[in-house]
Amino acid sequence: MSVFRRSVLAAALALATVALPVAVAPAAPAVAALPTAAVALGDSFISGEGAGAYAPVVDVNGVAQGFPGWSAANANAYFCHRSPNASLFRADLPGISARFNLACSGGQPYDIANASATRAKGRQVAAQLDQLRSVARTHDIDLVLVGLGSNNSSFTFGSVAEKCANRFIADAWTGWWEFWAYLGGPVEQKPCTDADLGTAAQFASATAETTAALRQLLATLDEVDADGQHRVVFQDYTNPLPYELEQGYWSEDSRDDTRDKFRALGAERYAAGCPIHRASLAPGQRFSQGLGTLVSSVRSTLAAEFPTDDLVYLNVQRAFDGARLCESAGSPANALATPIRLMDGPSGVFVTSLSGYDKLDIQRIANACGTYFQTCQESWHPSAAGHQVLGRCLSGAAVAAARTVSCVRAPDGTIAVG
Repeated sequence: MSVFRRSVLAAALALATVALPVAVAPAAPAVAALPTAAVALGDSFISGEGAGAYAPVVDVNGVAQGFPGWSAANANAYFCHRSPNASLFRADLPGISARFNLACSGGQPYDIANASATRAKGRQVAAQLDQLRSVARTHDIDLVLVGLGSNNSSFTFGSVAEKCANRFIADAWTGWWEFWAYLGGPVEQKPCTDADLGTAAQFASATAETTAALRQLLATLDEVDADGQHRVVFQDYTNPLPYELEQGYWSEDSRDDTRDKFRALGAERYAAGCPIHRASLAPGQRFSQGLGTLVSSVRSTLAAEFPTDDLVYLNVQRAFDGARLCESAGSPANALATPIRLMDGPSGVFVTSLSGYDKLDIQRIANACGTYFQTCQESWHPSAAGHQVLGRCLSGAAVAAARTVSCVRAPDGTIAVG
């Protein structure tokens, strides 16, 4: 087409635009922004274990499971123990309109992308990523709190706690020579060591396992989040026990825990919530610190792989300073963690004192925890008051400019995040 003809055509089109009415296409309907959401994923320290008032949990078949009774299978979805008192619901999160707790007590890295029910001792819930996708269909996910690492294919927090507490109880009530203790093989009565809790090789394996699971989480978030903008807070763990017991818990009836048989001391520490050898405390603290290193390492690795993602490491190892079990007289009432509590069978009634029980009674009560783990699974987890503190830690991490923050409790009870 010549320049002239193009000019004429352009003029004609301009004239037509002036002379004739033009039909205007209707504007596309505005798409309403999705309501914002904060989501919790991971294990018991996130789900609200120990905080009580547990809500029904939808199982892998889509059925909401309420409390099934103490003698029910521990695999029941309800025993994910999702509490409305969990830290996610206690945090001050401006701009967040809805909160979803998808964590599950006992959760492992496997459970992030797979149904927990498909592994040994898993609960009857769908993969946490599948649950996350369901939230993303109706909400814009702006904040994710994730706690993962204390349970994995190498070790679990519950088994570690059970091992050290059982050794103390066995040592307190039985002599090394007593025949009944060896009917099922030797009953260990020595304090826990670092190797009993987690070896270097086990920590390395757990770190790799956790990294792989959370890599899948970040990739999924990048796919499903409505606006692609979200902060992920990687929280580590608090130790329910102190570096050293308050001196009033060191001995009873002139017996300490370095000699054979110390029933009165065993009963005293159980009542206070800390049935543990003093020699086990330092390995326990190093185990907690190892979990912190694990979580920090996972965050650093993934920050390098996902450089545009907003990833924050929240260190809460000092969030309970001065308020751990048996850290001062008056435990457990003044502690931010739940005491170890057992039942004499699936009765629903916790045994708060072991005074007057003989060794056969103790064996029976301890076995109830092994047979019906739900009867003791709250033990040594943050209480409702503890989750209130962890909620304040999350509030700070949600708005922090730094990508590594620590939450510390001062002697006067104030909480600082920085």
